Amino acid sequence: MGEYSSSEYVGINEAQSPRANHGRKVSVLPLVFLIFYEVSGGPFGVEDSVKAAGPLLALAGFLIFPFIWSVPEALITAEMGTMFPENGGYVVWVASALGPFWGFQQGWMKWLSGVIDNALYPVLFLDYLKSGIPAIGDGWPRVVAVIALTIALTYMNYRGLVIVGWVAVLLGVFSILPFVVMGFISIPKLEPGRWMVADVQNVDWNLYLNTLFWNLNYWDSISTLAGEVENPKKTLPKALFYALIIVVLSYFFPLLTGIGAIPLNRELWTDGYFSDVATILGGAWLRWWIQGAAAMSNMGMFVAEMSSDSFQLLGMAERGMLPEFFARRSQYGTPLVGILFSASGVMLLSWLSFQEIVAAENFLYCFGMILEFIAFVRLRIIAPNVPRPYKIPGGIISAILVCIPPTILICVVLALSSLKVMIVSLVAVMLGFILHPCLKHSENKRWLIFSGNPISPTILIASHDNENLID
Repeated sequence: MGEYSSSEYVGINEAQSPRANHGRKVSVLPLVFLIFYEVSGGPFGVEDSVKAAGPLLALAGFLIFPFIWSVPEALITAEMGTMFPENGGYVVWVASALGPFWGFQQGWMKWLSGVIDNALYPVLFLDYLKSGIPAIGDGWPRVVAVIALTIALTYMNYRGLVIVGWVAVLLGVFSILPFVVMGFISIPKLEPGRWMVADVQNVDWNLYLNTLFWNLNYWDSISTLAGEVENPKKTLPKALFYALIIVVLSYFFPLLTGIGAIPLNRELWTDGYFSDVATILGGAWLRWWIQGAAAMSNMGMFVAEMSSDSFQLLGMAERGMLPEFFARRSQYGTPLVGILFSASGVMLLSWLSFQEIVAAENFLYCFGMILEFIAFVRLRIIAPNVPRPYKIPGGIISAILVCIPPTILICVVLALSSLKVMIVSLVAVMLGFILHPCLKHSENKRWLIFSGNPISPTILIASHDNENLID
């Protein structure tokens, strides 16, 4: 899948590097499950793909889509994450390739996208539990439940990334296990003909593509934690590879079971439907297990996403794109201010519906990914000799070819967005254009303290050597 090198990441002054050691680092196994929860968390939320497009296209989508989107994104993350093994991830990539302004825009769009994404998990958590506890279905009990859940999981993030990583391992095993059991129970009832049902004249392409896209993206999010990873040049590519396999299998086989073992009613296939499938196949005990697994999964996705979002803000502060107070760490080495900002955003956005959140998050995420692809190719041009411990084989042409399939998909997702989602998302993007000069003005007036260089010193040297300085 790529080339390995023993080259080290080198800065101008290691004493001033933002990659200072703040305690224990994350090893391979916790990192695999952190990526698993950044991207997936299990098959909870894939049900809408069957409702939107029917069994055959749903199954085909989760087999084909990873090669169009997930694999290219994971490969680019492996190369760029080992090239810049520090907190901030894709923000540092874009800033180093395109300059501080676009680095800030990348950070704004991806952070906002991540916070919107995180607002999904209390919604999904309650959707799975409301059949057993109807009181939390709506009204004030639901609001109180969302706030209480957000506070509890935010505290877990505050206590440390290593703890979050090992909690992710335990939650991952618990979330996947009931679907393995359900798969074995379903074997006598499977009818392969149900998998082949297709009606291309009755497909909601917007819902279908948004469901696939949301369930198979965010591979780059782990890059914002690279500074907290043990030996990232080897650990990060390995963890991405293992996580990719787990994610695809955790989607495909539960869909295969649910579709093949019970009569098809497309309208019933919406978020939370796997608990009904479990009731039909195994009874109430399996339903409660699936609902418990869904709850645990949403907890895992929440803490993984919040870790990524908050460390991104810390990395931006260390590179001088946000005020210095964002770089403050708690006694546990966690980004205290970043966690508080991310938790506040989640609470403000959690009132939106599942479909609205997915569509808005995907729209903003697409903009950020376009900047990442441009940065990836540009860095191959302006800094070809900078060490890349993991490198996608080939030169500039190879880099461009890797980006073409996901870029086409991005264009399709953007084109299918509703007018409401498009307007709200574009307003959010424009807000980032306003925020950057406001922050620069605050820095010039010394109202806020900034420190660090947005552009990696390694890239500054490479750019100078190529007589192609970044403005």
